[in-house]
Amino acid sequence: MNTVARHPLSHGAHTVDIQGITQRYHVHGTGPVCVAHSGGPGIRWEYLRMPAVEEHLTVVYPEPVGTGGSGRLPNHPHGYTRDLYTSFLDALIDHLAVPRVHLLGHSHGGFVAQHYALRHADRLAGVILYESAAATGPEFGAEAMRKVGEFATRFADRPELPEVLGALQSVPAISNDEEFTAAARGLLPAYFADYWSREEELAPLRAAVGGSHISGLDANGGPDVIDDRAALGSLGVPALVVVGRHDVICGVRWAEELNKLIPGSELVVLEGSGHFGHIEEPERFSRAVADFVASTASD
Repeated sequence: MNTVARHPLSHGAHTVDIQGITQRYHVHGTGPVCVAHSGGPGIRWEYLRMPAVEEHLTVVYPEPVGTGGSGRLPNHPHGYTRDLYTSFLDALIDHLAVPRVHLLGHSHGGFVAQHYALRHADRLAGVILYESAAATGPEFGAEAMRKVGEFATRFADRPELPEVLGALQSVPAISNDEEFTAAARGLLPAYFADYWSREEELAPLRAAVGGSHISGLDANGGPDVIDDRAALGSLGVPALVVVGRHDVICGVRWAEELNKLIPGSELVVLEGSGHFGHIEEPERFSRAVADFVASTASD
């Protein structure tokens, strides 16, 4: 019996073989194509669904290799470097058969997106760095701890606060998917501007969050160093930087640095959001993304 191959941008779930590994991705919405790379690394892609954006754009959501329905490397949980994610992104964009796409990266996905944009500018109409930073390291970690301290002060009267801070303390010892999922769910309130004022609405999201433990080390056990500060001045595609005012991990300090380093970039600060502006302020977020894509689609 003959079967008709699905168009790579038809709505729903797809799989494609990349480097002998299954790459799963999902297509929703209509309009210009935007590939949206989720964060973590290791968090399942579903949290990044952006229905308001999908009203304006065709959004392609990869399940990053090592996570969800995509395959794992032989040396899992190691080897998931930005070079590796970039090679899978490039093969996926080639599979989509679109001359140039927009690329959105959230959190660690932002690190991947800027890495990709620096190497494959010819394949992009624009890049959206959503809760990203130019570099990680001791200063990045210290700023995150300072922001967590601000969060703890603001919500000192919440009886759930010790659970959230305990989840944060558990992160360095994570060694499997179950521990990773428990920590992600425990930490989630710290990633919103005010989780508890919207707990009834956000509790299902928290219960559904999960993913795979990814070590952050390369195949030889070394760190995948992130420092794009010297390179971002040569970024050859239009860039939009989006950040939530109350983000504890990739906050305004880092967004302003990205905006300063990237020639001609645009910065949008979501005043009522933490790490998840597409959930906390969906209309403003979607308007910023759709306007950026519309202004750059023909560039």
